[in-house]
Amino acid sequence: MNSLAVQGARRLQWSTLTVVSVLIAVLIAAPVLSVFSNVFIGQTGATWSHLADTVLGEFMLNTVILCVGVGLGVSSIGVTSAWLTTMLDFPGRRFFEWALVLPLAMPAYVMAYVYTDFLQFVGPLQTWLRETFEWRRGDYWFPDVRTVGGAVAMFMFVLYPYVYMIARTAFLERAGGMLEAGRSLGLGPWGSFFRVSLPLARPAVVAGTALALMETLADFGTVSYFGVQTFTTGIYRAWFSLGDRIAAAQLSAALLAFVILVLTLERMSRGRARFNNTSRQASMPVRLRLPLPLGLLAAFACFMPLLLGFLLPGGLLLQMAFAEGDAQFGQRFVQLARNSFVLAIVTAIAAVVLAVVLGYAARLARSKLPHALNRVVGLGYAVPGSVIAVGVLIPLTRLDNWLAQSWEAMFGTNPGLLLTGGIAALVYAYLARFLAVALQTVESSLGKITSSMDDASRCLGYGKWATLRRVHVPMLRGSLLTAGLLVFVDVMKELPATLVIRPFNFDTLATQAHTLAADERLAEASTAALIIVAVGLLPMFVISRQILKVKRRAG
Repeated sequence: MNSLAVQGARRLQWSTLTVVSVLIAVLIAAPVLSVFSNVFIGQTGATWSHLADTVLGEFMLNTVILCVGVGLGVSSIGVTSAWLTTMLDFPGRRFFEWALVLPLAMPAYVMAYVYTDFLQFVGPLQTWLRETFEWRRGDYWFPDVRTVGGAVAMFMFVLYPYVYMIARTAFLERAGGMLEAGRSLGLGPWGSFFRVSLPLARPAVVAGTALALMETLADFGTVSYFGVQTFTTGIYRAWFSLGDRIAAAQLSAALLAFVILVLTLERMSRGRARFNNTSRQASMPVRLRLPLPLGLLAAFACFMPLLLGFLLPGGLLLQMAFAEGDAQFGQRFVQLARNSFVLAIVTAIAAVVLAVVLGYAARLARSKLPHALNRVVGLGYAVPGSVIAVGVLIPLTRLDNWLAQSWEAMFGTNPGLLLTGGIAALVYAYLARFLAVALQTVESSLGKITSSMDDASRCLGYGKWATLRRVHVPMLRGSLLTAGLLVFVDVMKELPATLVIRPFNFDTLATQAHTLAADERLAEASTAALIIVAVGLLPMFVISRQILKVKRRAG
């Protein structure tokens, strides 16, 4: 009887975990489902006619150009820098190993503001050229950064670390023995790269490029500031300028379909090809020491992306912030920072808690349902913030109105907007977007804890929840901190969802920087932008330490 009672209790606990997992997955997937539910509503003929006659073609063309340009750029820079720092030895290699990830701390829209100020006609560079060569307007040609090509460059130098980090790990952990075998068959450095390392690393390169493309498609600040019309700017325009939420939802669905199409085409292009390391040798081969001229050339190749993606914009940002900065640096600025930090902290804590519940449910499950639900939750990171915003606002606005009407009917007073009138809807949108970041970190760490730990805990009389609290959480403390930190920084940088969902008279550092930059007050925008970048450096140092750990394991 006691045995049956214990089994019944375990089934009840498992059932509770399953129900919680399903509820979380449904809530996180609801914004995307809400967007698709509006695809076939035929009440936007006038809006669609206007968009088709004016900017819809431009939306599609610019989106394709951005994807192709950014994809080629980040893959070439990321693979080249990963190969150089992994397989070759040259001056400064140890520094570049970890420093090449720093551009990820620089949001693309912040870099767009900085380079616009630096490269404009009255900016430092053109002013120096005119004073040095005694040129005047019309005596020389200078490229305009506020174009589609300029946007591609901004994304390329900010997002290449995605490819660099993943490709470098693949080069370290997969290709050692295969390279030795290739060299024994007469392959030189270039032959080994193109015929061994690159094919083995292709899935990693594609994964990093896909992440960069997701960030590109999700961006609003850069393309909006440069005046480049994309689906993201079209969603914002349809919602606010035209006041048509259905058209905004349909544009969001079109953008999401474009994302799915890109990923599907890549998977189809692989066919049945497989990229496995069949060598049993796991250690790295000895790095090839380059002669000094070639070593300096390799160092230059690694230095340029770091310079253009972090050092130069970071230095310009510091110079602008200390020379002029935000004139409202005071009580107003404290309020902006407080808003940003409150949103980021609340979201980070909620994301870590939900990620632990989802990851633990999948660990204990005997079926594939929790694992499948976690994959559904993970799709949120591939959805642009503007799409999430539209998907959150449409159902929550209806729910808010129903709650207000019900409350007024029951108590005779109108409580106002309970969900969309505060930060609840904003935190919900952030969770739908960034929960995948925390979940991936937690699942990876849970996978390293052997199942014997669970068995030992049960032998000591602990149940599932007690085991989680007393065994797993203490062992996951470092990973939980990392997951929370990554979500925290993502929320600090997030712009499109914040612009759409934020309550009236509620600004953050990101919206303040965007508003000032849109008004051409770039020096004032530098203060808020500098804090965003400074906060973004925290997880970059954590990631840099992980890169060095991978190196030591491989060596």
